[in-house]
Amino acid sequence: MPLVVLCGRPGSGKSRRAAELREALGGPERQAHVVAEAEGGRAALRAEVERRLSRRDVVIVDAGNELRSIRYELYCAARQAGTARCLLHCAGGPGGPDEPPFEAPDPRNRWDRPLFTVGGEEPLPLAAIRAALFESAPPPPHRATRSQPLQSSGFLHHLDRVTQEVLAAVMAAQRSGAQPGEVVRVPGVAEGLVLNRPVSMAELSRLRRQFISYTKMQPSDENLPQLASMFLQYLSRSIQ
Repeated sequence: MPLVVLCGRPGSGKSRRAAELREALGGPERQAHVVAEAEGGRAALRAEVERRLSRRDVVIVDAGNELRSIRYELYCAARQAGTARCLLHCAGGPGGPDEPPFEAPDPRNRWDRPLFTVGGEEPLPLAAIRAALFESAPPPPHRATRSQPLQSSGFLHHLDRVTQEVLAAVMAAQRSGAQPGEVVRVPGVAEGLVLNRPVSMAELSRLRRQFISYTKMQPSDENLPQLASMFLQYLSRSIQ
């Protein structure tokens, strides 16, 4: 059941590293599965990871996972499955103007740790990865399966309000004539949202419910300043 999430820019060697991990972590006692990005995008990738996490095998996510919101979703999936996980950052890559934005992992964020970084031909830190996956203490019971602490009610209220404000800003921009490709701005948030097509309130509400269901698994005050930004990134990746 352990989960290894790869992240990095295009051309940084993620697929090669995923193959190395599958060879090193699989064996007679367990299988190692590589889940790669394919048609269906982010939602399909997440669904396949969640399906594989129901088994007693290693799951390796071979994808860019450029945004912290994506890595947060996978973190929540691992927590819900009650399994260990780690993040492998493949540094480097040729770079280019058409690349998607890449938010480098930050070990201060719990969804970005334990973090291992490799670049070029540097060997994988297999001993440390094995220790993180197979020797670490199991994660504590998920908050979704036990009584929520009273302090989380303020977090959930803030989450509800922030996501409502983002949806209101997106709908207002569309009503005012925003064209595909224009940046939709939300007051107080540095990031913007580029819509490539019109989006209905029904679709936005569905995505909002999905985002809330992932985020409320781990209510934490440390996420409060980032909620609007994370929701905008979630919308950006989900609206194709």
